[in-house]
Amino acid sequence: MNKKILYFLILPVAVVLFLPFSANAVQEISAMIDGVKNVAVAIGTALVVIGWVIAGILYLTSAGDPGKTGTAKKAMIAAIIGTVLVILAQSGYEALKGILGNVFEGK
Repeated sequence: MNKKILYFLILPVAVVLFLPFSANAVQEISAMIDGVKNVAVAIGTALVVIGWVIAGILYLTSAGDPGKTGTAKKAMIAAIIGTVLVILAQSGYEALKGILGNVFEGK
């Protein structure tokens, strides 16, 4: 049998069989993106908390030594930047989801 004829016979059957799955694909992708965002925010938050704890311990153990205090301040600035990045990433995602809401919700 000619390959072109075979493709024209199989293609409509494949489209009819897989069309219902593609209709729910947008909602499944949206749920998957939300899941990835939730995991990323959880990991980022855990890293920020660990950064704050380390910065606090460094500052408490510096005992007035200017070198150790400088290291503690750098660690605290890094923790502040990490906190801001996690907050901006989460709010930026929510803003994009609001702007592109029809795409995410499959409407």
